[in-house]
Amino acid sequence: MDLTQPTAENVSYMIDKIKEKLRMVNVDAMKADNFDTEQYEDLVYMYEMVMKRETITPNEMQAIAAELGSLRKA
Repeated sequence: MDLTQPTAENVSYMIDKIKEKLRMVNVDAMKADNFDTEQYEDLVYMYEMVMKRETITPNEMQAIAAELGSLRKA
């Protein structure tokens, strides 16, 4: 997948992959519709950081969820 273009499809893909990797329980809070392409670079950064990690501690998971929450549309 070419993530260099800030498209809604790419946003949806990255959010889905982050949810899978984090095994998030409250997936409703992480709907791709809640994000737009204005913060695309930040979202790509979060996606790449999460995908690089073998394991993610509960504290890191909480911090990632908080950061993603700050990227959501108002």
